[in-house]
Amino acid sequence: MALQLASSALALALAALLSNTASAALRVVASLPDVADMARQIGGDRVDVTTIAEGYQDPHKVPVKPSFVTKLNRADALVVQGLGLEHTFLPALLEVARNPRIAPGAPAYIDSSLYVEPLEAPSSTNRTQGELHPLGNPHFNLDPVRGKLMGRAIAEGLERVDPDGAATYRAGLARFTAMLDEKIPEWLQLAAPLRGVKAVSYHQDLIYFAHRFGLDLDGTIETKPGIPATPGHIEDLITKMKQDGVRLVIRESAYELPLAETVADKAGARVATVATLTGGLPGADTYAEFVEANLRAVLAAVPPAGRN
Repeated sequence: MALQLASSALALALAALLSNTASAALRVVASLPDVADMARQIGGDRVDVTTIAEGYQDPHKVPVKPSFVTKLNRADALVVQGLGLEHTFLPALLEVARNPRIAPGAPAYIDSSLYVEPLEAPSSTNRTQGELHPLGNPHFNLDPVRGKLMGRAIAEGLERVDPDGAATYRAGLARFTAMLDEKIPEWLQLAAPLRGVKAVSYHQDLIYFAHRFGLDLDGTIETKPGIPATPGHIEDLITKMKQDGVRLVIRESAYELPLAETVADKAGARVATVATLTGGLPGADTYAEFVEANLRAVLAAVPPAGRN
């Protein structure tokens, strides 16, 4: 009798263990907050998502911390934005983490750029041209139409890692896509005053935003991508802005404000502060909030005379 009770108890304990294991959330590490939010929205309760970079950081200068290695070592899946945006911090972390499941090319390495057609793919990677991305400009997250493509790649990647959750991921993608399909026409209507407005950005990262919402980019405060501004470049930029009638300077939140204000003051322009990552502006903790916050920040800085 005692043996039967012991066997029953063991069977129940084993069943409980298997049940807990089966219901455990997929451990997902996201390189950046945009893909983290998308993974959460698409995966729901089936995923437990942690993020490496924060929204206020420059994605080109994310500090490497030992705690990231532990997260990556234990991860069931890794979601990246892609096109080399994470090249300054992620390869080194993956090398130390030693997790073959999430190595580039492995099934659990989920690249959100899979369906994105990149802009500004350089014909040459000559270092004299600055820190160019050989696969194209990787800041496509600023365009919500491409955001839908990011969601598709993430949902397919999660299903690849966790086939039992296919229904959840497909339903999550449908909700995410429907949300953006509802918001994008509203944003395009809201952005009507931006069409044809000339602007200068700090870094070369607003091309997708500009293409979607109609801005005409006319230079950068940086001398070249990733190369700090020189006095001569700033002088030439201000002269060009005056000649071309540029009255808007867009400063990304990860870059210094005083220099942007100086350029704007001398050129007779206004400054708008935007983020390049979800969470980079107050109250913009989801991807949709991030897109709208950027749009409204730019609209608020457009001089009335520059509106259509």
